[in-house]
Amino acid sequence: MKKTKALPASILAALTRTMAGVAELVPLVEGEESQAFAFEWRGDGYVVRINREARGFEKDAFAARRFAAPGLPVPEVTAIGRLDEGPFYCVSRRAPGVTLQDLAPARLPAIVGPVAGVMDAIAASSLASTKGYGRFDADGIGEHASWHGFVTCIADEARFDWRPVAGLAGRAGMRRIDRHLKEVLALAAHCPETRQLVHGDFGANNVLTDGQAITGVIDWSEALFGDALYDVANIFFWRTWLDCMDQQARFFEAAGGSGETAGHGERLRCYQLRIGLQQVHECAVIGDAQDLAWALNRCDEIATIDWAP
Repeated sequence: MKKTKALPASILAALTRTMAGVAELVPLVEGEESQAFAFEWRGDGYVVRINREARGFEKDAFAARRFAAPGLPVPEVTAIGRLDEGPFYCVSRRAPGVTLQDLAPARLPAIVGPVAGVMDAIAASSLASTKGYGRFDADGIGEHASWHGFVTCIADEARFDWRPVAGLAGRAGMRRIDRHLKEVLALAAHCPETRQLVHGDFGANNVLTDGQAITGVIDWSEALFGDALYDVANIFFWRTWLDCMDQQARFFEAAGGSGETAGHGERLRCYQLRIGLQQVHECAVIGDAQDLAWALNRCDEIATIDWAP
């Protein structure tokens, strides 16, 4: 999806309707689809994000209301609205610190333990009054009747049209994709019908830290109900891309037998391939051949790893 580009003047005009006195927007690192700015109002720090859709913002608000806790800091969403020219905006409290991706590599070893603790807190969150599995909406309703349904829907052509991939990956690439799809379907039999909160895109630029503790977990647009090991698999999938992910994966490996790696080889392989195939599909949709090639190569690597039981 093409990134939204709203003019700062139009954003300020929308904000000042309810937050009179906002005078300056400071650009922040943007997401793949959204703009982000920091600003001050009445002595407090806030962030405003801009996106073509409100769905992700509404899930952020739901996550803040339902799951925020001392061990799981989720910034409060204070407003969701729409700019005059169409895009939506979301205002939330600004959490202190920097993202894991921006933290100096030398400081990462001190934070891998707290990161794991927050992941445990996410998995332990109460799902009372919610339903279903897989990606859920702003009312807490998952779109699948089972976790198996979410995992295997990557091979459902009614949900994932793989035709755009063929143009970028070619016949050889499609054969590799078909092989990985078949493995996901086979490995899904090892995945339990566990129903826990899953962030869905945990780590890197969605976790904030002051270098000692986790100060915020943001961007819940991809959040799921299912097996919490999926978030661990996301760390492992992206470990060769980012140092913060690699150091976190090494922490889990060093934990040896604590539930993150030992005894869960089939699930970790299944979930990593599932994550990678979705990344391949998303890259194809936006025409990003370079990142598609990386994600497909990463799937090939994962398929050869010997995850000892």
